[in-house]
Amino acid sequence: MFYQILFSSVLRHLDAETIHKVSFGALRCAAAVPGAAAAAERVLGPREPELAVRAFGREFPGPLGLAAGFDKNAEGPRALGALGFGFVEIGTVTAQPQPGNPRPRLTRLVKDRAIVNRMGFNNEGSALVAERLHHRRGGPGPILGINIGKTKVTPEEEAEGDYALSARRLAPYADYMVVNVSSPNTPGLRNLQSVERLRPILSAVRGALAEAGRPELPLLVKIAPDLADEDVDAVADLALELGLDGVIATNTTVSREGLASSAEEVEAAGGGGLSGAPLKDRSLEVLRRLRARAGDRLTLVAVGGIDTPEDAWARIRAGATLVQGYTGMIYGGPLWPRRVHRGLARLVRAAGYTSIADAVGSEVPDTAPAASPAATA
Repeated sequence: MFYQILFSSVLRHLDAETIHKVSFGALRCAAAVPGAAAAAERVLGPREPELAVRAFGREFPGPLGLAAGFDKNAEGPRALGALGFGFVEIGTVTAQPQPGNPRPRLTRLVKDRAIVNRMGFNNEGSALVAERLHHRRGGPGPILGINIGKTKVTPEEEAEGDYALSARRLAPYADYMVVNVSSPNTPGLRNLQSVERLRPILSAVRGALAEAGRPELPLLVKIAPDLADEDVDAVADLALELGLDGVIATNTTVSREGLASSAEEVEAAGGGGLSGAPLKDRSLEVLRRLRARAGDRLTLVAVGGIDTPEDAWARIRAGATLVQGYTGMIYGGPLWPRRVHRGLARLVRAAGYTSIADAVGSEVPDTAPAASPAATA
């Protein structure tokens, strides 16, 4: 309640990117106090036994994680994990450092509980991020995903080398890795979602992981909600063909349909990717299509429009093993992860399950064909 009052009266009127930097800095400072992060994890972390889920060879204490975009440079994964997330995904990280797009580049559409961002993969580059993670290696912290993207100045025809360089640098520090080809804020990036262009990128990244001594590192691809249904099917088929471990569905959207915000507010927000509640329906459609196409042969991670425990529960029943949020926390405050996990635990018990893992895909008929030798090799 206090956060909602603070947001409505103060935060919503201030520059969104400035508030992000200030609040994230304050969180890192608080977590640096000896014992503070561990204490917060004990209080806020998922501890209901029915929430534990196994994915990518790891035991996740809860299914809700923080999506990429909040901590682009691995500056505070421990602090973010202490808020109660079951895992944290950093990035998007590119091979070369880049400043991103000019400010302002982050705008709230409060009536829609949405955010428009055109950050443009602003980050310090994979070499520096790898160095930062190296110094923290072996210390406490959440399960860590690393999301990698293409450097803006790298030509599309050289994309596979760009992704591979970041993969080699960051492989030692990841619990799973995500190839991001779905942000609308890097010119031409979404073109790489076509199977013809995506196949060599994923193959190059897989090779780079092997070169780094991590051939077994779980590898996922993150796709856009704006893909046509047949392209969603094609990505699922490619993921199976190449032996990927999963798909993250979905990134932000370029659509502005059905918004409650005025046309003037939407125009003032400008171009870029829209995240938050308006993505709910389409992201769920994409998730269901992936599950119907691939069955349980791919681990699906749902993101986009997850605001309440009921939203997360719908994604799990539609086939997601894990779920992620970002905009939900911006509007819900620092206690949002704990509220979602608690609500999920109640929903699991009310449905008669002893484990949330038993509910994965319970609403989607298993119509996927038997795995081919190429998909299971």
